[in-house]
Amino acid sequence: MADPDTLHRRGLMFILSSPSGAGKTTIARKLLAEEGTDLKLSVSVTTRPMRPGEVEGQDYYFVDRAEFDRLVEADAFYEWAEVFGHCYGTPKAQIREKLKRGEDFLFDIDWQGTQQLYQRAQGDVVRVFLLPPSIAALEQRLRSRNTDSDDVIAARMARARSEIGHWDAYDYVVINDDIDACYAKVKTILEAERMRRLRQTGLIDFVRELTR
Repeated sequence: MADPDTLHRRGLMFILSSPSGAGKTTIARKLLAEEGTDLKLSVSVTTRPMRPGEVEGQDYYFVDRAEFDRLVEADAFYEWAEVFGHCYGTPKAQIREKLKRGEDFLFDIDWQGTQQLYQRAQGDVVRVFLLPPSIAALEQRLRSRNTDSDDVIAARMARARSEIGHWDAYDYVVINDDIDACYAKVKTILEAERMRRLRQTGLIDFVRELTR
């Protein structure tokens, strides 16, 4: 008899989106740290310059615009978008085969990327959107970073309002008022989605054994 705790399942594409400053990077890092090898970060291709401390192939795959355009033309991305003058794309090749093997991927992408990814891989995608407790709290978080000018913050706030307007395109919406409580909810969503019947590819044979 097969062990129900080790039945084969198809992996999932777990998307975390939020306006800049609403906490998705913090939640994503906590998830990756706790999950270890059970959840891998989808590494995007970008035309953005490498920042100090970043590692090629770990944080991003860094390419120039000509190479990025070539990859777009070759249909090499699940999704791609241009944000603040830089392009970001999710490569297909490294993900497709691993999903079949039951590996899960975390995506830190915006609503446009989420929409494109869902259109191409619906059943594999779980969409989670994080909201700030208030627009004032969001602006305060951005200012507390001390990394952006007033003009950049104003642009980020305008973009945030636009992104928040797409909240209803997600499967789950979580308000990030307390980071620990928010994380607990996101982790519960991940665990429940892993158990969905449609992902349990080993379940048919298991049930057949039960009903012989």
